[in-house]
Amino acid sequence: MLKRLRSLLRAPEEKASRVSNLIALGQLGKARWTPRDYTLLTREGYVKNAIVHRAVKLVAESAASLPWLAHVDAVENAEHPLLTLLAAPNARQNGAGLMEIAYTHLLLAGNAYLEAVAVGDTVRELYALRPDRVRVVPGSDGWPEAYEYAVSGRTIRMSQADGPVAPILQLTLTNPLDDHYGLSPLEAAAYALDTHNASAKWNKALLDNAARPSGALIYSRSDGTTLSEAQFTRLKEELETSYQGSTNAGRPMLLEGGLDFKSMSLTPKDMDFLEARNAAAREIALAFGVPPMLLGIPGDNTYSNYQEANRSFWRQTVLPLAARTGAAISQWLEPVYGAVALTIDADRVDALSVDRAAAWQRLSDASFLTINEKREALGYTPIEGGDRLA
Repeated sequence: MLKRLRSLLRAPEEKASRVSNLIALGQLGKARWTPRDYTLLTREGYVKNAIVHRAVKLVAESAASLPWLAHVDAVENAEHPLLTLLAAPNARQNGAGLMEIAYTHLLLAGNAYLEAVAVGDTVRELYALRPDRVRVVPGSDGWPEAYEYAVSGRTIRMSQADGPVAPILQLTLTNPLDDHYGLSPLEAAAYALDTHNASAKWNKALLDNAARPSGALIYSRSDGTTLSEAQFTRLKEELETSYQGSTNAGRPMLLEGGLDFKSMSLTPKDMDFLEARNAAAREIALAFGVPPMLLGIPGDNTYSNYQEANRSFWRQTVLPLAARTGAAISQWLEPVYGAVALTIDADRVDALSVDRAAAWQRLSDASFLTINEKREALGYTPIEGGDRLA
């Protein structure tokens, strides 16, 4: 009897990770800001660097342009309400515009946040939140229990238990050193970004200084006298006003009274300047998964032609990113829309037409497959009378 009473008083079992309590103890339920300067990286990279700007736009625009497909029980539903929501997520944006912003945030910060606005049991609108304004509030089990959005001194706390679905979906890029925040490709390419920006500033300074290496004016007199303060000031002002700047490039210098010009700087060839700049650009492109050939960066012979590079870009970068995002959105909104698989219609990507034609030809030549087996291999639904050999 005593054993029976103990079993009745025992707490019900719950499924959970064995290490979740250790993670929670490390957080103590306090909000944590993103552990990087998103604003600085975005300003130095996306705003001031053409390679980063184009790489991010190329990935974000390409992924956002992909059309969605909704499958329920492996059957495509072109009229599914989730597709309607994604096509017009809010009154100010269409689906491609919303996803382009989300992908841009993901590439620059390593994190992207989508907010669902629900009325009753229906999700009416979706919005993308700036990642530098959002912070994670871990719960007792180590998983996020809420998100705080701070702007202009005001903070809004959004609990994940509110509403028919969790109000916030956090998309992250893998970060093995952080439990809650993703790792941005821009942070991984930070050294290459600094090198590329420094070379651009060096180029600008070279143009501002008559587009020639700097040197030194040497004053030498046999009697050992030096320039007075007034003479030094006048000489400095004449150099700045008459000989510096692109408008004064090539202007002859008139020297007097023992002055001599000695060149001191190394030439760009000596510094291997151009190759260092291109190497930094290739590293940036590599971090974002964009073949350097697509960005016009010289010196890259990995791909035999532009078409092959473009096909690799879609296969290895764009499609995995979009497919991963679609799976996350499906799981997030499942309490409202049910078990729906949100996938990408890759057949409408022009860059993959060669691969698609090759796949069709291989299946067409497979005489041992039925029509429906061939359709299933290509992602199409079966048809009546298709369970026979072609």
